[in-house]
Amino acid sequence: MTRPDERTLVFIKPDAVARGLMGEILRRIERRGFSIVAVKLLKMTRRQAEELYRVHADKPFFGRLVKHVTSGPILAFVVEGPGCVESIRNLIGRTDPTEAGAGTVRGDLGLTKTYNSVHASDSRGTAEREIPIFFREKEVLRYTRPLEGSYFKAN
Repeated sequence: MTRPDERTLVFIKPDAVARGLMGEILRRIERRGFSIVAVKLLKMTRRQAEELYRVHADKPFFGRLVKHVTSGPILAFVVEGPGCVESIRNLIGRTDPTEAGAGTVRGDLGLTKTYNSVHASDSRGTAEREIPIFFREKEVLRYTRPLEGSYFKAN
């Protein structure tokens, strides 16, 4: 069951920021009708990266991933709306851009498994753990987009 207040963390990785893809990625998300309720341009710390990806700490790619996401600025944001976790995951595509499919963010814009343009929480529980790594509760707004009610009722 979806909840209207479901939230997920998304961030545009340094590779996509460097290639000027922030607007394109944000546009794709907003076109789905979701609200962006918090946003920050920041340089992720090693501590934040290790906390974010702690479930992968024992995997061979962990060090490479941490190095990449801390190598330059990211655009972190919180997306809100019914079913947003699953919808955003579908929108961004599989981790490997060669498997992500045309029309997905990673399929269209990703370069490699590490340089795949974007991160998004993979479940509601993960989102609840990841959002506070970057945002305090008071930094996340509550608002309704003027067309939100009619958009979600139609779909």
